[in-house]
Amino acid sequence: MFEKILIANRGEIALRILRACRAMGIEAVVAYSEADRDSLPVQLADEAICIGPADARRSYLSAPAVISAAVVTGCDAIHPGYGFLSEDDAFAEVVRAHDLTFIGPPPAVLERFGSKEGTRRLLATHGLPTIPGSGMLRDDLHALEEADRIGYPVLIKPSAGGGGKGMRMVRSPRELESALKVCRSEAKAAFGDDSLYLERWLEDNRHVEVQVAIDRYGRGVHLGERDCSVQRRHQKILEEAPTPALSAAARTELAETALRAVVAAGYENVGTLEFLVDANGEAWFIEINCRIQVEHPVTEMLTGIDLVTTQIRIAAGEPLGFSQADVTFRGHAIEFRINAEDADHDFRPSAGLVERYVVPGGPGVRMDSHLYAGYEVPPFYDSLLGKLIVWGPDRATAIERSKGALDELLVEGLVTNIPIHQALLSSDAFLEGRMTTNLLDRVGSAAFLAAATRA
Repeated sequence: MFEKILIANRGEIALRILRACRAMGIEAVVAYSEADRDSLPVQLADEAICIGPADARRSYLSAPAVISAAVVTGCDAIHPGYGFLSEDDAFAEVVRAHDLTFIGPPPAVLERFGSKEGTRRLLATHGLPTIPGSGMLRDDLHALEEADRIGYPVLIKPSAGGGGKGMRMVRSPRELESALKVCRSEAKAAFGDDSLYLERWLEDNRHVEVQVAIDRYGRGVHLGERDCSVQRRHQKILEEAPTPALSAAARTELAETALRAVVAAGYENVGTLEFLVDANGEAWFIEINCRIQVEHPVTEMLTGIDLVTTQIRIAAGEPLGFSQADVTFRGHAIEFRINAEDADHDFRPSAGLVERYVVPGGPGVRMDSHLYAGYEVPPFYDSLLGKLIVWGPDRATAIERSKGALDELLVEGLVTNIPIHQALLSSDAFLEGRMTTNLLDRVGSAAFLAAATRA
């Protein structure tokens, strides 16, 4: 097992990894940018080291800075969290070259699954149905030809990265031509790679993902699925499990099929396979995330399995330590991403001083956040302030507990998206399990908020 881990990330995930290290008796060093000097992970770490200025390209995305920090502080492993360098196979290879361990899939596995378009083809050979799409787009003319072949509407997607960046749904050649430049620019800025491909757009789809954990000896388990259909501009804001979109039998079949395919393809460590479920209940594979997910606590609440600890143990070469028969699912869990953004004004980001912070409590309530009263939220990074996760023995109870927890949660000094979550919990679409990935964008957050006010 590792003696000392460098946490190469920030915010709530840095704190989550720090707590996992502490529970395992592993020293943790937090690498931080100048903008995060006063952050809670830095204050609670066994050791902290500055790796550069606020600009992520010169700090959290700088492989030399991160590697140097690990070497200088005597670490034997690096945990990249999510985002930043978490799925960068070249970075993972450099980590290995410096006799350090990358906590995640090995470099060869990251390279194999690094292209979304290539991964679709790979897992299709192992039995996963995939949405009709293109290969990598060579230029705009190629994109137009492929869109005509696939049929509009189509979704433009970056081959690297995630989080909705570089994605656009278009319904015509004119829209496609104007969107390609924007998508390439966003993908280049976010992931350092502007390669794109196309997928057929499924109207009124649900987003369902399967969590897996596989050790280096080829032994793996699935940890069920999560529903991530509540999105704005292709970015998830609420996740729940189990999904209301599928029957228990269909959920089990999907998870088992996903696990068989990814084990056969040679995956290793914790990962998530993402699917779109169409109006007929058919699930189509779209991509794999080779890292811990923002929404991993939903699965932890249902199974009692610590996914970050599992990541670390697998990376250290330990066997998984439990079988599929040992995995049990209990109740229902919902995660609310608490973001510093204004749902009344097109989810405009917010930054500034946290004047007051009150964490909710009660049975089944968990808050993962790096906030504290007096903390200055910097404007340079993602707007995620934390995650409120609520568990109940059934979906109705989880929703009622969530209403109380959201009422208790207080973040003064910033505009947050708490009101849109409260509105969702009073909407018929959510209560009846009918949310689709484009519903919030199509109807508009203002309509949800107005309906909640009338109720």
